[in-house]
Amino acid sequence: MTALGILGIGGRMGQAIRTVATGQGATIAGGIDRDGSVVGAHLDLATLAHASGVLVDFTAPDALAAHLDAAVAAATPIVIGTTGLEPAHHALIDAAATKIALIQTYNTSLGVNLLRGLVEEAARRLGPEWDIDIVEMHHRAKLDTPSGTALLLGAAANIGRGAADGAALNRLDRMQTGPHPREEGGIYYASLRGGSVAGDHQVIFAGDGERIELGHRAESRAIFAKGAIKAALWLAQGRAPGRYTMADVLGLV
Repeated sequence: MTALGILGIGGRMGQAIRTVATGQGATIAGGIDRDGSVVGAHLDLATLAHASGVLVDFTAPDALAAHLDAAVAAATPIVIGTTGLEPAHHALIDAAATKIALIQTYNTSLGVNLLRGLVEEAARRLGPEWDIDIVEMHHRAKLDTPSGTALLLGAAANIGRGAADGAALNRLDRMQTGPHPREEGGIYYASLRGGSVAGDHQVIFAGDGERIELGHRAESRAIFAKGAIKAALWLAQGRAPGRYTMADVLGLV
């Protein structure tokens, strides 16, 4: 079985991965929490990277550079599920992908990745005269807004409308205060935080006299853990260096 090194092992996702790993055909080599504490016999990040078949990272953006450096130095593939990434982080990921196989994704569930394809197709067929709003809700402790999954769905809609990079037509975050006139072709976001919600996402296409609503509700964090392990096992099959997606893992491309 593939041994996983979990970065962020004490967090919500780290704990979920530990819970379901054995039943998904993986073992846990060990892990490092966000505060630097270690689970297992590995004393530091470099040792853990060398001892792992694949690293799985659900931590924070400011830790990404060190995690990528360790993965590259050990020639160990890595699954990156950290959200809140900026363009500079993506540049680091692109550079690492020239040396190791990696997957960067904002959501590892099968349902959300199928939804992404449906959103892209709907946007392609409906055109810019249909308004698009994305509403998401997560547990009270989630800090980044909009969620990474909301941005993933917005990027899919943008690609459906012809944007090359999936971001060219993003406009405003609805959480901003004050009046904002709606721009044609813009994609707007609303973020809610409360309770223990694992993740709800709804994409609303609003036309004149009708609307289409596509959505996904996560009832358990286990779906993301299982998806992350599936991605890790896929990378462990001797993939060539490169930046892959969950669509590759799930055979949706």
